[in-house]
Amino acid sequence: MKRRKAQRTNQNIMRGIVAMALVVLLVAWLFLSLVSCSDRGPTFSVSGIISGAEDSTLIVEAMTLTGPEALDSLRLKADGAFAFDLPLPPQDSTASPEFYRLRIGQTVINFVHDSTEAITITAPFPQMATAYEVEGNDASRTMKTISLLNIQLQQQFHRLLADDSLSALEKSERLQGLVDEYKTTLKRDYILTNPASAAAYFALFQTVGSQMLFDPERDKNDVQYFAAVATQWNELYPAALRTENLRNIAIRGLRNTRPGRPFELNIDSDKVREVGVIDFGFPDINGRERRLTDLHDNVVLLDFTAYALPQSQQRNILLRELYAKYHGRGLEIMQVSLDADEHYWKTMCEKLPWICVYCAEGIVNDIVQIYGVSSLPAYFLIGRGSELKARGEQIPDLEKAIAAEL
Repeated sequence: MKRRKAQRTNQNIMRGIVAMALVVLLVAWLFLSLVSCSDRGPTFSVSGIISGAEDSTLIVEAMTLTGPEALDSLRLKADGAFAFDLPLPPQDSTASPEFYRLRIGQTVINFVHDSTEAITITAPFPQMATAYEVEGNDASRTMKTISLLNIQLQQQFHRLLADDSLSALEKSERLQGLVDEYKTTLKRDYILTNPASAAAYFALFQTVGSQMLFDPERDKNDVQYFAAVATQWNELYPAALRTENLRNIAIRGLRNTRPGRPFELNIDSDKVREVGVIDFGFPDINGRERRLTDLHDNVVLLDFTAYALPQSQQRNILLRELYAKYHGRGLEIMQVSLDADEHYWKTMCEKLPWICVYCAEGIVNDIVQIYGVSSLPAYFLIGRGSELKARGEQIPDLEKAIAAEL
């Protein structure tokens, strides 16, 4: 009897120890979970349903500049529901839209995070790459349209390559025609319409297989579109890695495709202050080259701008007042447009009274780089004799500075 009581006592003690151990483990797990969540910082959510994919592994990946990086994954249940909390991109000077994708095997859905806190994606499998729906993010819906056009292009490729009635030369010519048509659509409908958008960036990096469709290294026309997007992203996200990457691609492409590649200007922007004005020439609305030093008898306000910027109209109203007041005394304004759309520039500057010229290469042009233009608008006051007096941030009162030079 005593032995049985002792055994029961020992069993009770063991149960108590086990129960206490489980409580300790549970508390530790909760603590670690809370610490882990707090360490991750702010997050945004991606959730939804991928139907018909039970037991499939759904992976969410960040599309970094060096390639896809897996962030999380889960095994889908019968209902197809999923939810991921992803680290919010830094909300500082390095911030820009960031790109992601959901993947099952080789089937993917691309999406972007800009400012939304929650994105919802629903799709049937295995058609998830073409039949998905996105809520909470307009840019991701535009990216879907671009992706569908890309899929259509690849299907046309496969049909052409399988057509035995065509020679190799005929296939090559028709394939190139399909690529040109696709690129024209992207340029017209998704890049020039809004070069500052995430969709414009996404369009630039479309591929078939592993081959990029835009060739900024060798095609001078393609370079212009990289330059257009780089100019706008430089205004919105000047310190972002994606912006730096765009600028580098565009600058490299412009130098590679410059006719004859006669020389490269590698003048430190600080030297502009030391040696005076650096001369340049850009075409005006009539195609005539206008050179800065041709205005050496005037006091010149050199203004780098983009008419597509929200503040452009209000700024030009202020410039009109200065021009009307001081032009008769010798003030001239040379306004250099870095807009992506040349036709839009011509429309906007057609009735402006001062000299308006166009720089198709945008922010990545050598001259623009030499003048140290990192944001728009950027302006410089140039005295008579083409002597650089000051740049915008050094001028507390522009009108007083102009009057002092006249």
